[in-house]
Amino acid sequence: MKFLRIFLLSVTAFFAVALLTAFGYFFIVTKDAVLDENKLLISDKTLVVYDKNGERVKQNVGVKQSTPISLVPEHVKQAFVCVEDKRFFTHNGFDYRRFARACINNCKARSYKEGASTISQQLVKNTHLTQEKTLKRKLREWKLTRALEKAYTKDEILEKYLNTIYFGHGCFGITSASAFYFGKSPEALTIDESAILAGLVKSPNNFSPFRFPERCQERKATVLRIMESGGAITETERKTALNAPLPLPSSKNDGNGYLTFVLDELTVLSEKIGFKVAGKTELFTYLDPVLQDEVSSVSKQENLDSAVLVLDNSSHGFACAYSSIGNKKRLPGSLMKPLLVYAPALEENLISPITPVLDEPVNFSGYSPKNYDGKSYGYVSVRECVEKSLNVPAVKTLETLGIQKGVGYLEKMNLSVEDGDGSLALALGGMKNGYALKDIVSAYSTFPNGGKFTEGAFVSMIKINGETVYTRKTEARDVFSSDTAYLMTDMLKSTVENGTAKKLRSLPFEIAGKTGTVGTADGNTDAYALSYTQNNVVGVWLGNADNTKIEHTGGGKPCEMALKVNEILYKQSGAISPFNRPSGVVSVAVDRQAYEREHTVLRADENAPAEYRFSELFKNSQIPLKQSRAFTSPTILPPTLHLTEEGVEIRFDKNAPSFYEYIVRRRDLWGETVVYDGGFQDCVLDTDVLTDSVYAYTVTPKYKSFVGKTVLLPSISTKKNAVQDGEILSKEWWKN
Repeated sequence: MKFLRIFLLSVTAFFAVALLTAFGYFFIVTKDAVLDENKLLISDKTLVVYDKNGERVKQNVGVKQSTPISLVPEHVKQAFVCVEDKRFFTHNGFDYRRFARACINNCKARSYKEGASTISQQLVKNTHLTQEKTLKRKLREWKLTRALEKAYTKDEILEKYLNTIYFGHGCFGITSASAFYFGKSPEALTIDESAILAGLVKSPNNFSPFRFPERCQERKATVLRIMESGGAITETERKTALNAPLPLPSSKNDGNGYLTFVLDELTVLSEKIGFKVAGKTELFTYLDPVLQDEVSSVSKQENLDSAVLVLDNSSHGFACAYSSIGNKKRLPGSLMKPLLVYAPALEENLISPITPVLDEPVNFSGYSPKNYDGKSYGYVSVRECVEKSLNVPAVKTLETLGIQKGVGYLEKMNLSVEDGDGSLALALGGMKNGYALKDIVSAYSTFPNGGKFTEGAFVSMIKINGETVYTRKTEARDVFSSDTAYLMTDMLKSTVENGTAKKLRSLPFEIAGKTGTVGTADGNTDAYALSYTQNNVVGVWLGNADNTKIEHTGGGKPCEMALKVNEILYKQSGAISPFNRPSGVVSVAVDRQAYEREHTVLRADENAPAEYRFSELFKNSQIPLKQSRAFTSPTILPPTLHLTEEGVEIRFDKNAPSFYEYIVRRRDLWGETVVYDGGFQDCVLDTDVLTDSVYAYTVTPKYKSFVGKTVLLPSISTKKNAVQDGEILSKEWWKN
């Protein structure tokens, strides 16, 4: 018995000490956890944005903060209660039944996949605490939740919760969300609209009716089903609300500056990283405020929508951004050609800048692309195809490369291709939805960055209630070799010098450019100018949000705008470095005659004069193996002989080199005579011939001191009705 008493006393003492320790720990870690009424209200400090210099951005254009509301319809309250906390009006701030069920489910799943926070707890976490998952934070949350429940009624707590939660698209609180999504106040929300807003809380990005309407509709149906099962609405009301249409994006310009993109990225990051946008949110960005002001003045166009983005190639952050249509997708047109077709084909060693492509009418199982001007240009080099942005050669090259191969390169640059878009028309930007301009700009930055892709970003760091929840770490992904990237850049430099982006050629530094135009015979809907230097990538788009026609092409007004933006960047930086040519790319002299006449790529003869050679860039592995000997060892096709009343004509082939000199000799029974020794002539006439004789001729080409191989021609007879050598098979000589 004595032992038992000692044992019981020991156990009692142990639990007493443990209890006192727990109370002590609770007191210590929660002593400064005090409910602050001011934090339960939205203010201008709810979201703070900083530029690249750490200075606060004063004009929060695009940030939509609510004025607090005190009365909302019952069905609005019930939508959130049913989905977020169905026993909200009966518990004391903690739902122990829900907590127990969540623990069991998480144990079964061996992961934290189900939460049990009540609306009261969420309000406290969102406004007073950091997002760390520790015992200390949980104890502080418990204390503050109890204080909240004592200080306010359930309706007051719910209203404060609705006034502070984040609904995506820069909307803080239900007043701003109601206005943004539906153009009305919370008091006027219908059941279906309430269900949409309640569904957004779980994932503002994935369930946005403007980004993913199909997902939004599914989420709305789930919320309505929960509301019906909870007795908040009837079956008839559920069916009516379910069939109500989703809201459409407003045509009203709702913020066109940098912060529109920042808030979009915030929403995506919160779900990707796993933090909640709540409380005091601080966003650190790559914004260059001076550049933003100057570029915005260039970007604003009368009677047209526009977008201009500038990406810094060193930080991979967007230094400025303007868009009157937000971050919406548009068809990319010919901007796809370098990304999908030519750079991948270069990487696969299928082409080089000089590869000749036959531009001709084509038909691929009913698909017959045509060039913008409707013309065909015969054999053109890949460089010329890029310069002129020819459509037919781009499609033919993609057909040779393979659509899936090209798409694989796009996906490495975060440009996904939707099901049904994988056709040859993709080479010309033919697809259902297209891409946002920021994604195209990011993809093009692969070229000045040596073939490595890093996704461009607006946000570098995020703090919520003082805790750093996100710090950007840039990751480079290999897409193309540095050789391919440089060759593509060099061809896009030619586009500026001689092609569709020539309005940029007045700039005093190296710049690459690509234009794009989307339209039909009835008119254009989208016009692009994309340019880049070693320092920056600039993307410009013009069009109309409602797809009404415009009169511009990519090489027109968008190029003019890109010129002004690049002039601003040059003035700001003072100097822009040229592109760095890798050691694997070399310049090789190519034989012009063989290329233009025979569409054959040969290294130029070392003795060829300047006018008969031109230089082109090649990868070391693609330097032409064969070298022309046209000047060192002159050769010609055999001329033809013709007997006329005046004598014997020696007619040269139409492709006979005009830069040669020729020695024509006649042979007969009396010996050999030089008939002609001089420059090129189409025809040499030998009048010093006798009738009833037979002659043989030789022709020797020469270039300076280099004498070529002598060509022996068939003999010719001056006898009347004689059958000449070479003609015996074509004449019925036996009838003579």
